[in-house]
Amino acid sequence: QVPLVESGGGLVQAGDSLRLSCAASGRAFSGYAMGWFRQAPGKEREFVAAISWSGDTTYFADSVKGRFTISKDNANYTLYLQMNTLKPEDTAVYYCAADLAIYAIRSLRGMQYWGKGTLVTVSS
Repeated sequence: QVPLVESGGGLVQAGDSLRLSCAASGRAFSGYAMGWFRQAPGKEREFVAAISWSGDTTYFADSVKGRFTISKDNANYTLYLQMNTLKPEDTAVYYCAADLAIYAIRSLRGMQYWGKGTLVTVSS
């Protein structure tokens, strides 16, 4: 069973918005920090955003700062990534991740869980 399931990807035009969702398997993720990373074709994985369990702390990659926001609904164990003013360089498979330590998501090292990803394609 995959504990994290992403949804919301698709094909959009530059300048459009898109919201990704990540459904976590309930109480298994209580207390976990969560976040998003992406991987474009032929490129390495890139950290996108992360949020602490409490929601008090968030981090964003410089490339998305000011355009993307991250939020979570702890009652429903769902993570969101609101992506505005999308650019062609945002095209990638976006993965949801979870770990007890938020730095693991920021560094993309030792993450405990991640999903299968959802594809976002931004046309120019």
